[in-house]
Amino acid sequence: MKKLLFVLFVVPVLSLIAQPPGYYDSAIGLTGEELKAALYDIIKGHTEYTYDDLRDFILMDTDEDPNNQNNIILLYTGRSQAKNTFGGGVNDWNREHVWAKSHGDFGTVPPAGTDAHHVRPTDASVNSDRGNKDFDNGGQQHPEATGCYYDGDSWEPRDEVKGDVARMIFYMSVRYEGENGEPDLEVVDEVNTSPAPEHGKFSALYEWHQQDPPDAFEMNRNEVIYSYQGNRNPFIDHPEFLILIYDPTNAISEYSNGVDFTLFPNPANEKTTVNFMNSISGDGEVHIRNILGQVVISQKLKNGTSQTKLDTSLLQDGLYIVSIEIAGNISTGKLNVKH
Repeated sequence: MKKLLFVLFVVPVLSLIAQPPGYYDSAIGLTGEELKAALYDIIKGHTEYTYDDLRDFILMDTDEDPNNQNNIILLYTGRSQAKNTFGGGVNDWNREHVWAKSHGDFGTVPPAGTDAHHVRPTDASVNSDRGNKDFDNGGQQHPEATGCYYDGDSWEPRDEVKGDVARMIFYMSVRYEGENGEPDLEVVDEVNTSPAPEHGKFSALYEWHQQDPPDAFEMNRNEVIYSYQGNRNPFIDHPEFLILIYDPTNAISEYSNGVDFTLFPNPANEKTTVNFMNSISGDGEVHIRNILGQVVISQKLKNGTSQTKLDTSLLQDGLYIVSIEIAGNISTGKLNVKH
């Protein structure tokens, strides 16, 4: 698989505050299919609601405009719209299955057809135009949903929700594994996948997940759904899980936003050295966070530093996140500690 830049490691820390203690304990330290299976065991069997419940109260709560409690935010247009304008007319809002319900033929019945983690309020006409298209880049811009593009077989959402869409699609592929009469859903690297229980396009969705990290609205939505369904979208809480499932080798990579650095040795034993490609301009800090986002080591950086050593002797074996913060820029990398 092509190596992609991973930009999300420090973002999920904001959402960890509300995560129930121990929720992901059984998944920590796993990769690949083992991680996917562990996440399935964590999020399966959620509390089910009806399709009408989504319309009548759940979506009004999950997608409420934080600046106007009488409105909701529509997924593809970003428009703030009155909650009482549900319908099929021009500029009404209705329920959009982000994982199109024809991709597996689960309709509007629980659990997949009413799972709030992938059902969003959208403009009725925009919803119709999206239809059951797969997701990919390209096409013509939609006349009503500025920033969305589409053609005969694919839909590209606006940049602000590309990651949201990707994380909903990947959630569905983990949550629904064909057990107990549920559909067995998979993300594939192609379009025109309906009516198979598949959705594409993997490569576009995988990239969108990295380009558009979870924001406050998406994190809050995850919390509200958890209060109803009792399960969470793990890729909002832990964006690195997606990389660790599908590309565990390249998960140990680096993202630079103004500061290029390498870690050596990596894997580390007693210590690792942060080597800056260019001496840093300005004071800063380096942090090591564990896979739960908790800071376990912090160290100050002085202007002009070209390298600094980090003592890893007291860290347990496993994967850690190294972040370099200088002048408002954050660069991240992954460190493997193995004694």
